[in-house]
Amino acid sequence: MLLLADALAAFREILTPPFRAALIKVLGLTLLILVGAVALLDHGLLLLVAVHAAWLSTLIGLVAGLGLLVGSVFLVAPVSSVVAGFFIDDLAERVERDLDPLSPPGRPLHIMPAVVLSVRFGALQLGVTLVALLLLLVPGVNAVAFLGANAYLLGRQYYEFVALRHLPPADAEALRRRHGTRIFLAGLVMAAVVAVPVLNLLTPLFATAFMVRVFKRLPEVRADPRRFQPWEGRRAL
Repeated sequence: MLLLADALAAFREILTPPFRAALIKVLGLTLLILVGAVALLDHGLLLLVAVHAAWLSTLIGLVAGLGLLVGSVFLVAPVSSVVAGFFIDDLAERVERDLDPLSPPGRPLHIMPAVVLSVRFGALQLGVTLVALLLLLVPGVNAVAFLGANAYLLGRQYYEFVALRHLPPADAEALRRRHGTRIFLAGLVMAAVVAVPVLNLLTPLFATAFMVRVFKRLPEVRADPRRFQPWEGRRAL
């Protein structure tokens, strides 16, 4: 029940001006990247396929363009997740201040760890999507595999984004193992959002606002918030 309450609160938060501004930036950059990639691939394919007949060249171009367009639909969520990685720290800090204005917010991740986490997650999410597509012919298995894998990946990924703002990597991992079920269930909520077309574009922003709330509710964090104030070892990353 608390997870659902936190999910609803997170959805309300992403409608606020700071989140809307971040969403516009994420979608704009994602669209720019995908349009550029599709244009380059389409042009490169036509250069590789030497066809003298104009009608056949046009047909190949149309088919290739349609294929690339369909493929880009499946790339929107992974690419937007990578792009959103550059904005997550600012959004997480805003949520932390809203939830607990008296405690200092976490330390922002250094740029390289943030990029690595974003790219790793984007690649994993793309892999999960491709596997799910391969399982389309197996009724029931596709939906279960998609939701289960995404629940694990999303829960772990956004937990790391939030927890590493407060804890060294080893401590963050130990806490994750201790509350693996709760984090997986939070990931399941995020996976349900990912499964809805168009709504899945909001996943990075929703997941950030949601996971900050989940992290703040962990028993250890609630019992002794001072232990989870920004850690001084951040520079070691």
